[in-house]
Amino acid sequence: MNKLNISLSVGNYDRTQALFDGRVDIEGCNVRAVPLEPEEAFHRAFRYEEFDVTEISMSSHMMTTARGDNQYIGIPAFLSRVFRQSGIYVRTDRGIDKPEDLRGKTIGVPEYQITANVWIRGILEDEYGVKPADIKWRRGGVEEPGRGERAPIELDPSIDLQQIPDDKTLSGMLESGEIDAVIGARAPSCFLRGVPNVGRLFGDYIEAEKDYFRRTRIFPIMHMVGIRKSLVAENPWLPVSVYKAFLKAKMLAVKELDEICHLAVTLPWMVHHHNEAKKLMGEDYWPYGLDANRHVIETFARYHYGQGLSKRKVAPEELFAASSLDLSKI
Repeated sequence: MNKLNISLSVGNYDRTQALFDGRVDIEGCNVRAVPLEPEEAFHRAFRYEEFDVTEISMSSHMMTTARGDNQYIGIPAFLSRVFRQSGIYVRTDRGIDKPEDLRGKTIGVPEYQITANVWIRGILEDEYGVKPADIKWRRGGVEEPGRGERAPIELDPSIDLQQIPDDKTLSGMLESGEIDAVIGARAPSCFLRGVPNVGRLFGDYIEAEKDYFRRTRIFPIMHMVGIRKSLVAENPWLPVSVYKAFLKAKMLAVKELDEICHLAVTLPWMVHHHNEAKKLMGEDYWPYGLDANRHVIETFARYHYGQGLSKRKVAPEELFAASSLDLSKI
């Protein structure tokens, strides 16, 4: 039987590395794998459908699924997960000492719709009563000027979202004091350079994120894996083969984190950190599959719909190929 030739683009994480170095194959496939930064993979996938299997944004996938024009169908392999209390950067000379102080402030976003920002706005509203309409939003590139939304969005008129001038960046405006804060997936360079009067809202963000997990049991999902729907229609066996490969690759990565004889990651106490994560979050603290993540995805769907990014509330099952949800029964 001839194997199916497919292209693959995901980040070169420890949990995907085995797909790049040949330790894990995708059954029935010859794979051409291209490691890419997530932003580039998203742009090339959602605009041009360049890859057969690709890392995709949870927010973009939910938005296109709600509209009914999604060109990719997901499998429940969640390649990127990040607690986002760390992603709120503020002017420290504006009296912003707690989340409630963000009301009435001007906050920069690289895109309103990106997954990290959906989570941050949802957490601000759920945990602290700060609603999106309480804030003046300013959109633009964090480091490069001129960035807009990856896909068009229509927000409620109560949301004050304006584009910053094309010759300015959010990092520059935060440094100069033209805006009060920036939220997003990446730290602005002004924070990394240690400029005066710029810091994190949550100084001890690790403790804030641990507390959040203890109370909610949510480890926020950022990215999943998508397969071109047209390819799945022609090869209905493909989602299970792809999902099995990602499960195996993650298993190999987690096994390496337990190896104290020779450290797989360039951190001296990596095994200790791995054990601390298991103590707090459980043996499988980075779970794949829908059942273990249903409450996380339902929370995100509520945020996404409530923030006006999806026209209807999407059920978690709609995001995934049905066969990939039944793998535990095989």
